[in-house]
Amino acid sequence: MRHLRATVKSEMSTVSTRRQIENAVQQSDLAREKILVIDDDAELCELVGEYLESEGFDIESEGSGDHGAERALEHDYSLVILDVMLPGINGFEALRRIRSRSDVPVLMLTARGEDVDRIVGLEIGADDYLPKPFNPRELVARIHAILRRSRARSSSDGLPQVEQVAVGDVTLDTGSRTVTRDGIPARLTAMEFDVLEVLLRNAGRVVGREKLVEQVLGRQYSPYDRSIDVHVSNLRKKLGHKVGSMERIKSVRQVGYLYALPASPEDAGAEG
Repeated sequence: MRHLRATVKSEMSTVSTRRQIENAVQQSDLAREKILVIDDDAELCELVGEYLESEGFDIESEGSGDHGAERALEHDYSLVILDVMLPGINGFEALRRIRSRSDVPVLMLTARGEDVDRIVGLEIGADDYLPKPFNPRELVARIHAILRRSRARSSSDGLPQVEQVAVGDVTLDTGSRTVTRDGIPARLTAMEFDVLEVLLRNAGRVVGREKLVEQVLGRQYSPYDRSIDVHVSNLRKKLGHKVGSMERIKSVRQVGYLYALPASPEDAGAEG
């Protein structure tokens, strides 16, 4: 933890006056993104908050899981940064409470090396994770990637672009960012939606993990990163493992995933 505080302080010292002025000018006529940090380390919250504010965000913090979950649900945040280890209820239970009523993007903070924590968080509905200790520049990069992918695409006149991508029993609407299976809404996280969109647009073709990581997560692929695998697993659970007699999303060993392209009306019918 001392290393993390030292890293944040070091990075903050490199933020120049020019950078701060540029951010101030850029944000003067725009609504600043509001982020809630749920972490019981008050000093870390303060340091991270100051760094993120210098990057143009409005930051609020909460020190307990139960109060943090309530606050996330009561207010309109662009993103929630949620630590796993919290007093009261832990970060996983806080995430469950948030996901029961809200689709606000959530970035989980996990202990380095705790793969189980990362997988559990993603399965519950976190959009991404970042292991501690982290470089604040990486935190900012993750935040921008999540926010960029969670915003609905807009046309030049500011109206949502309405486009539907339909494959078999699944229809994805890019304008409203909704998904239905056989006409029944499927509740997906922002990242799950984006993974599904890439797979549907490439239905019948193998999509490499590297492409999915770069397009959806906005970062370089690492063979130790299980994020995409967990998002695909969640999609299988929510949409059904099979479409007709075919496996809906097939794993292609050491390569990536293939979304089934129904070859006949019989194959288009979904199964659980």
